[in-house]
Amino acid sequence: MGTLDGKVALVTAGSRGIGRGIAEALLVEGASVVMTGRSADKGEKALAEIGLPDRTAFLSGDATSRADVAGWVTSTVERFGRLDVLVNNAGGSDGFALVHELSDEAWDKAFTFIVDSAFWATRAALPVMLENGGGRVINISSVEGKMGNKATVAHYISAKHAMNGFTKAVAFEYGQQGITSNAICPGAIETDLMVEVGPRFAEENGVTYDEYKSAYAKDAAIGRLNTVEEVGAMAVLLAGPAGAGITGAMLNVDGGTSPY
Repeated sequence: MGTLDGKVALVTAGSRGIGRGIAEALLVEGASVVMTGRSADKGEKALAEIGLPDRTAFLSGDATSRADVAGWVTSTVERFGRLDVLVNNAGGSDGFALVHELSDEAWDKAFTFIVDSAFWATRAALPVMLENGGGRVINISSVEGKMGNKATVAHYISAKHAMNGFTKAVAFEYGQQGITSNAICPGAIETDLMVEVGPRFAEENGVTYDEYKSAYAKDAAIGRLNTVEEVGAMAVLLAGPAGAGITGAMLNVDGGTSPY
């Protein structure tokens, strides 16, 4: 028996990276999991690799589209009859630059992708959770949501700080209705996305990709990058019965990088 038998989770951007790690961890504990993403091909590949057709589904769409995000919640309930756990994992940024050179487009995109997508999904999920008598909202923030010591990512840092504030607001408003709201703040993890984006970001900061990764590892007390499995384990804790008394928390899975 898993700790999440009979529960249904929606994991945005769940076909790879941190989202995929969380989805697989929830599945091990018995949950049914709906993953979302922009690429239907990547979604189908993820479903085939996981190999649990009765307890998994993939929904394609864009996390920067209000209609797509709200539709994911509706489709999850249509597919599995309920929604108990929402993992707002979608989010990122581009157009990296110092503040005086940062574009409106990059700033707006970061907030839409990170903050707005979490708001839209949570707003749609809360009525379902209230009807069920409880639920879990888990926002994937970042160590950068607690710090501000990296250049050219002010838009990402600011949006992750805002996500943490939203997490606490939801926790306060819905705690007495059995709904918890927490944020996981991972440190650096070498996901597919980091492999794609990291070299360009490193070049813009005048270092090699290996130097970029090493800098994150040196900042951590454990002397290495974190793993998606470590983030997945934290998500399982928050999603399950043992997490019922944890809410409004910004929980680090950063190897000791953040000072608090």
